[in-house]
Amino acid sequence: MAVDPTGAGLKQFLAEDPGGPVVMLNLLRFREGGEKSYARYSEVVGDAILPRYGAEVLYYGKGSTALVAEDGQAWDAVLLVRYPSREVFAQMVADPDFQAVAHFRTEALTDAVLQATVQLGA
Repeated sequence: MAVDPTGAGLKQFLAEDPGGPVVMLNLLRFREGGEKSYARYSEVVGDAILPRYGAEVLYYGKGSTALVAEDGQAWDAVLLVRYPSREVFAQMVADPDFQAVAHFRTEALTDAVLQATVQLGA
């Protein structure tokens, strides 16, 4: 399973932009010992990169009891990050400072979902 956005995925993400802020849902499954690598990535991105782009972590939590899921569908962690726009997200992903630490995320994960969400009723 892919854990990083692709160029084609980002192109579609931007083409389908409804405008306004976007909250990105991250479902994360760690490799053995991957939490350390992800913590390194999170520290740099959270402290230095997200603020530069006006983005903020809304929620980061450890996965717990899955009430409705097939075997293997539970996630180790859930992360919600709000960006001012999809374009801002794409700019951040292309930022050389982000690229320099993105490998820590890739190395940390075996599976991931990164999905844009659109607020209902707004």
